Amino acid sequence: MADEMWVNMGPQHPFNHGLWNLRVRLDGETITAAEPIVGYLHRGWEKMVENRTYPQIIPLADRLCYGSSFSWSHLYCLAAERLFDIEIPERAKYIRTACLEIQRIISHLTWLMALGTDLGSYTILIWCLREREVFIDRMVDICGARMTYNYPRIGGVRNDLPPNFARDVIRSLDLFETRLQEIEALTDSNAAFRMRTVNIGNISAEKAINLGLTGPNLRGSGVELDLRRHEPYEVYDDMDFEICTATDGDAWSRYRVRVDEMRESDKIIRQCLDKMPEGPVRVKVPRCPPKGTVGCRVEDPRGESLMYIVSDGTDKPYRLKVRSPNYINLSAAPAMLLGYKISDVPSIMGVLDMCIGETDR
Repeated sequence: MADEMWVNMGPQHPFNHGLWNLRVRLDGETITAAEPIVGYLHRGWEKMVENRTYPQIIPLADRLCYGSSFSWSHLYCLAAERLFDIEIPERAKYIRTACLEIQRIISHLTWLMALGTDLGSYTILIWCLREREVFIDRMVDICGARMTYNYPRIGGVRNDLPPNFARDVIRSLDLFETRLQEIEALTDSNAAFRMRTVNIGNISAEKAINLGLTGPNLRGSGVELDLRRHEPYEVYDDMDFEICTATDGDAWSRYRVRVDEMRESDKIIRQCLDKMPEGPVRVKVPRCPPKGTVGCRVEDPRGESLMYIVSDGTDKPYRLKVRSPNYINLSAAPAMLLGYKISDVPSIMGVLDMCIGETDR
């Protein structure tokens, strides 16, 4: 203990992917303890929305995570619809599902390009950034925004799809299938990439469950849990897709799960465009919901996201609680770090897919 020392990796550090601090205790170069510290980016989001009407909260929900903003505004609208007890049009459900999977691809590409720089590959950054732009262009087509879309609405979506949207998305997916193979060839055959991810940050299925991990980080330990399948929402119960898992529970497994998920998202988007019916995309919503409480959870690109709303019958929520998958995943980080070297921190934490906006709120 006398020879051990604490090192701060943050709050400004290249590996952080946001404003937070990781304190690690080192015996030489071996990690003997770790303490993630958040709160640097806290905006008081949950208190702030208590002073906004239900429609005014939608663009604020976009800002919860800059990497997957559509997922959060969609979750809020889904929870609000259950509170208002309204059913949205079938076409709107298909549009939302397709956009959610486009967002999942964008989010996973953002994660992979950041991980590439963490592990010393500028080429991974450039290639993933290139493919991400193609899908961002598709989101621009429907709403005009690149990152915070403000497209879902309580009762459906803001507007219908533009002409030729389906054609352009299919072309983007056809190109992406080829490009994803090229990215995989770049990472899977990269000795340095494999050396820094295989058998690094191992965590068993039992431990992952006990620590509350969700999403790709849980499925990387072999636990087949995906809310799109086990608690389907929108039209996921009508989609044919596989739950992506890996069994080793290391950084490599968590990487592979996300890459495989992008292929499944490709399949879901194609099915949505093929099955999408004609009709309205939005229904009228009352100004105030009835008194009551509602909880709603979805499969965010980073794991299980949840919103819990308490209504007092006015046009503003009495309480809105957010459950961020990143907050829980980050709390499990020490278990993944113990016994590994300080040089392994960027790969272990990079594969977790951090977003501090939703972690701190």
